[in-house]
Amino acid sequence: MIGGVPVRDALDSAVVAISASGSPTARLDAELLLAAALGVDRTALWTTDADVAGPAVRTFRDLVRRRAVGHEPVAYLLGTKGFRWIDLAVDPRVLIPRPETELLVEVGLELPDGARVVDVGTGSGAIALALKHERPDLDVLATDVSDDALAVAQANAQRLGLDVAFARGDLLEAVDGEVGAVLSNPPYVADGARLAPDIARHEPPGALFAGTDGLDVVRRLVPAAAARAPFVALEIGQGQADEVAELMRAAGLSTVERRRDLAGIERVIVGRR
Repeated sequence: MIGGVPVRDALDSAVVAISASGSPTARLDAELLLAAALGVDRTALWTTDADVAGPAVRTFRDLVRRRAVGHEPVAYLLGTKGFRWIDLAVDPRVLIPRPETELLVEVGLELPDGARVVDVGTGSGAIALALKHERPDLDVLATDVSDDALAVAQANAQRLGLDVAFARGDLLEAVDGEVGAVLSNPPYVADGARLAPDIARHEPPGALFAGTDGLDVVRRLVPAAAARAPFVALEIGQGQADEVAELMRAAGLSTVERRRDLAGIERVIVGRR
């Protein structure tokens, strides 16, 4: 890619390199990276006659190398990730928000007017900020044990102009007063589980792994949350629904509901009392 290169040729070369690394979204990856290198919206790639030239060539080449060779996630390379109706700044201090987590937000949208909601383990702030964006009436507090994660989440809140409170602490230990609902996407991957290189090499382990079966944090969180709130909703991993539902019932949440994601996986467990 020296001199001017047509957009389509630049993309095709990048797709080959990224595909060879095992990415299942090589075409999308290449388009997002080229749009970033050119400083345009992705849709503009197909409406411009301009070549990829000058500094954009070097920028694009470097991004493709980092994606294909280093397996760096596109969200970290771009520094941003769309989540529902907001764009979040993300970097290796926080987990990259996933589409399946949007289901947890949808559950939160069902809460009554003015409910006080705590997002435990907020990471980038995705759940808390999306809720506040779509339900300004909710009183939203986000907690995390990581100072780094809270710094990212608070910066996102400030940039988006969303009035969410933040507190550092394990689970609900930093939360005072009455709580109407607890939502959380806790770590739920089993120690030693094989993950894609993008995740294993770059995303924070503390936001992923939770013991031999992935439920160490959930086992602590469910009784703590049930003791404070009549509504608890958790994102979980595939195959964990039965055990988490039992944990909720044992904690006094008599009505337990399972919500499936778009892949048909029981992804969110909701407990009420």
